[in-house]
Amino acid sequence: MADNKKKRGAQDRALIALSESYEVAYWSKKFKVTPAKLKAAVKKVGHSAKKVEAHFKEQRHMAADRARIAISEPYEVRYWSKKFKVSPARLKAAVAEVGHSSKKVEAYFATEKKTAKKKQTAKKTVKKTAKRKKS
Repeated sequence: MADNKKKRGAQDRALIALSESYEVAYWSKKFKVTPAKLKAAVKKVGHSAKKVEAHFKEQRHMAADRARIAISEPYEVRYWSKKFKVSPARLKAAVAEVGHSSKKVEAYFATEKKTAKKKQTAKKTVKKTAKRKKS
Protein backbone atom coordinates (compact mmCIF):
# COMPACT_ATOMS: atom_id res chain seq x y z
CA MET A 1 0.00 0.00 0.00
CA ALA A 2 1.37 3.40 -0.98
CA ASP A 3 2.14 5.89 1.76
CA ASN A 4 -0.05 9.01 1.93
CA LYS A 5 2.54 11.78 2.18
CA LYS A 6 -0.08 14.32 3.31
CA LYS A 7 -0.71 12.37 6.54
CA ARG A 8 2.39 12.60 8.69
CA GLY A 9 1.00 12.10 12.16
CA ALA A 10 2.13 9.86 14.99
CA GLN A 11 0.60 6.79 13.36
CA ASP A 12 2.75 7.27 10.26
CA ARG A 13 5.93 7.76 12.31
CA ALA A 14 5.27 4.62 14.33
CA LEU A 15 5.43 2.27 11.34
CA ILE A 16 8.18 1.38 8.90
CA ALA A 17 7.04 1.15 5.28
CA LEU A 18 9.49 -1.06 3.41
CA SER A 19 7.74 -0.28 0.14
CA GLU A 20 9.01 3.31 0.28
CA SER A 21 12.72 3.66 -0.49
CA TYR A 22 13.05 6.96 1.38
CA GLU A 23 11.65 5.33 4.54
CA VAL A 24 14.06 2.40 4.23
CA ALA A 25 16.92 4.89 3.86
CA TYR A 26 15.69 6.98 6.83
CA TRP A 27 15.21 4.06 9.21
CA SER A 28 18.46 2.38 8.12
CA LYS A 29 20.34 5.57 8.91
CA LYS A 30 18.48 6.07 12.19
CA PHE A 31 19.21 2.54 13.44
CA LYS A 32 22.71 2.52 11.88
CA VAL A 33 22.11 -0.71 9.97
CA THR A 34 22.06 -1.78 6.34
CA PRO A 35 18.75 -1.82 4.46
CA ALA A 36 18.98 -5.62 4.29
CA LYS A 37 19.27 -5.87 8.08
CA LEU A 38 16.37 -3.46 8.48
CA LYS A 39 14.19 -5.55 6.16
CA ALA A 40 15.13 -8.74 8.01
CA ALA A 41 14.27 -7.14 11.35
CA VAL A 42 10.91 -5.89 10.06
CA LYS A 43 10.17 -9.35 8.71
CA LYS A 44 11.03 -10.88 12.10
CA VAL A 45 9.29 -8.46 14.53
CA GLY A 46 6.81 -6.51 12.40
CA HIS A 47 6.50 -2.96 11.05
CA SER A 48 6.41 -1.19 14.42
CA ALA A 49 9.36 1.18 14.76
CA LYS A 50 9.49 0.57 18.52
CA LYS A 51 9.68 -3.20 18.09
CA VAL A 52 12.39 -2.91 15.44
CA GLU A 53 14.37 -0.53 17.64
CA ALA A 54 14.09 -2.93 20.58
CA HIS A 55 15.22 -5.78 18.32
CA PHE A 56 18.36 -3.89 17.29
CA LYS A 57 19.12 -2.91 20.91
CA GLU A 58 18.89 -6.56 21.91
CA GLN A 59 21.17 -7.54 19.02
CA ARG A 60 23.78 -5.02 20.15
CA HIS A 61 23.66 -6.38 23.68
CA MET A 62 24.41 -9.94 22.65
CA ALA A 63 27.52 -11.45 24.09
CA ALA A 64 30.52 -9.43 23.02
CA ASP A 65 33.06 -12.18 23.58
CA ARG A 66 31.64 -15.45 22.27
CA ALA A 67 34.31 -17.53 24.02
CA ARG A 68 33.55 -16.30 27.53
CA ILE A 69 30.34 -16.08 29.57
CA ALA A 70 30.15 -12.99 31.79
CA ILE A 71 27.60 -13.89 34.46
CA SER A 72 27.82 -10.36 35.92
CA GLU A 73 26.11 -8.90 32.83
CA PRO A 74 22.33 -9.53 32.68
CA TYR A 75 22.20 -9.29 28.89
CA GLU A 76 24.89 -11.96 28.62
CA VAL A 77 22.97 -14.25 30.97
CA ARG A 78 19.85 -13.74 28.79
CA TYR A 79 21.80 -14.40 25.60
CA TRP A 80 23.55 -17.57 26.79
CA SER A 81 20.42 -18.91 28.53
CA LYS A 82 18.50 -18.55 25.29
CA LYS A 83 21.35 -20.05 23.25
CA PHE A 84 21.67 -23.15 25.45
CA LYS A 85 17.89 -23.33 26.10
CA VAL A 86 18.30 -23.37 29.88
CA SER A 87 17.19 -21.18 32.76
CA PRO A 88 19.52 -18.45 34.02
CA ALA A 89 19.92 -20.36 37.29
CA ARG A 90 21.09 -23.52 35.46
CA LEU A 91 23.48 -21.42 33.37
CA LYS A 92 24.99 -19.85 36.49
CA ALA A 93 25.33 -23.27 38.11
CA ALA A 94 27.09 -24.62 35.00
CA VAL A 95 29.50 -21.66 34.93
CA ALA A 96 30.24 -22.22 38.63
CA GLU A 97 30.88 -25.91 37.87
CA VAL A 98 33.09 -25.69 34.76
CA GLY A 99 34.18 -22.05 34.44
CA HIS A 100 33.42 -19.15 32.11
CA SER A 101 34.40 -20.81 28.82
CA SER A 102 31.38 -21.06 26.52
CA LYS A 103 32.73 -24.28 24.97
CA LYS A 104 33.11 -25.94 28.36
CA VAL A 105 29.59 -24.88 29.39
CA GLU A 106 28.21 -26.17 26.09
CA ALA A 107 29.96 -29.51 26.64
CA TYR A 108 28.61 -29.60 30.20
CA PHE A 109 25.02 -29.24 28.96
CA ALA A 110 25.63 -31.82 26.21
CA THR A 111 26.84 -34.43 28.71
CA GLU A 112 23.96 -33.50 31.02
CA LYS A 113 21.49 -34.25 28.21
CA LYS A 114 23.15 -37.58 27.46
CA THR A 115 23.03 -38.56 31.13
CA ALA A 116 19.34 -37.62 31.32
CA LYS A 117 18.58 -39.76 28.25
CA LYS A 118 20.45 -42.73 29.73
CA LYS A 119 18.48 -42.44 32.98
CA GLN A 120 15.23 -42.25 31.04
CA THR A 121 16.13 -45.34 29.01
CA ALA A 122 17.12 -47.22 32.17
CA LYS A 123 13.76 -46.40 33.79
CA LYS A 124 11.91 -47.74 30.74
CA THR A 125 13.84 -51.03 30.78
CA VAL A 126 13.21 -51.44 34.52
CA LYS A 127 9.48 -50.93 33.94
CA LYS A 128 9.45 -53.46 31.08
CA THR A 129 11.25 -56.11 33.13
CA ALA A 130 8.93 -55.49 36.08
CA LYS A 131 5.90 -56.04 33.80
CA ARG A 132 7.40 -59.26 32.43
CA LYS A 133 8.02 -60.64 35.92
CA LYS A 134 4.41 -59.93 36.95
CA SER A 135 3.06 -61.85 33.95
